[in-house]
Amino acid sequence: MSLPAADGRPCFIVLNAGSGHNDTGETAGIIRAVLSAAGRRHQLLLAEQGRDIPRLAREAVALARAQDGIVVAAGGDGTINAVAQAALGCGQPFAVLPQGTFNYFGRAHGIPQDTRAAAEALLVASPQPVQVGLVNDRVFLVNASLGLYPQLLEDREAFKARFGRSRLVAMLSGLLSFLRHRRQLQLEIEIEGETRKVRTPTLFVGNNALQLSQIGIADAEALGRGRLVAIALKPVGGVAMAGLLLRGALGRLGEADQVISFPLRTLTIRPPGRRRSRRYKVAMDGEVTHLASPLTFRISPEPLLMMVPTPVPEAAPAVAP
Repeated sequence: MSLPAADGRPCFIVLNAGSGHNDTGETAGIIRAVLSAAGRRHQLLLAEQGRDIPRLAREAVALARAQDGIVVAAGGDGTINAVAQAALGCGQPFAVLPQGTFNYFGRAHGIPQDTRAAAEALLVASPQPVQVGLVNDRVFLVNASLGLYPQLLEDREAFKARFGRSRLVAMLSGLLSFLRHRRQLQLEIEIEGETRKVRTPTLFVGNNALQLSQIGIADAEALGRGRLVAIALKPVGGVAMAGLLLRGALGRLGEADQVISFPLRTLTIRPPGRRRSRRYKVAMDGEVTHLASPLTFRISPEPLLMMVPTPVPEAAPAVAP
């Protein structure tokens, strides 16, 4: 079945060879086949290693600017984040072909998880502005966090390397992380002009209503009103941490007394007391890095121009003569 192309511009696709469950050659073949069948010009830029992605993303942006094309990220949330970082503000549309385990960003915008279906959806997509979160000058599309959550992500990647990529492996590694790591962060946070001191094992800032809804955070609806949502945990022991993980898996995390959540436009984090300079381990869309304080979480003044699928019109029923 041929699909109508809503936007005929060429696609410059950064494909992460390490994402998803399919063989990279098979994934690339599917993408090429779908786009070629529709007569859509395209170019695949294959990232053999994660460190190649930022460079290839900048190359894709340069090509898209020169040829009035679309910048496409094919990979998990971390790959999508890296390509979005380069694409934000470039003036060209951005699209995703999800290849990861959770794919919160793609799913939140109605993009199919199957590679063929996602490529076909791209052919009938149209650009729409999408809210982007920033921590200092770094993009996050799904979430950004510090404390226990970045450690959980590092443990999860180690488990995946040993036991394979699956939601069960991710859940088990998360449980062990909650039980083993009990360090508390001492933070001074400023929320839209009001300063308070906080002691917490982790601070999480969400920008994805699907993820927040799935774990049971009622403030998820605030994301549609130009806000981010922060979540902080009160200091608890290992057993209580495991209970919170279970609540999150059941979609009831927001009901726990140990969980504080609130919507915000800006949030600034500093070390308490006289010490004003420190580097924090920060996770953004599943990728961990180190950023110097103060950390400022905010919404990007410029949205991402995202290619969002539109329904294919159904053929009119045949009229009998």
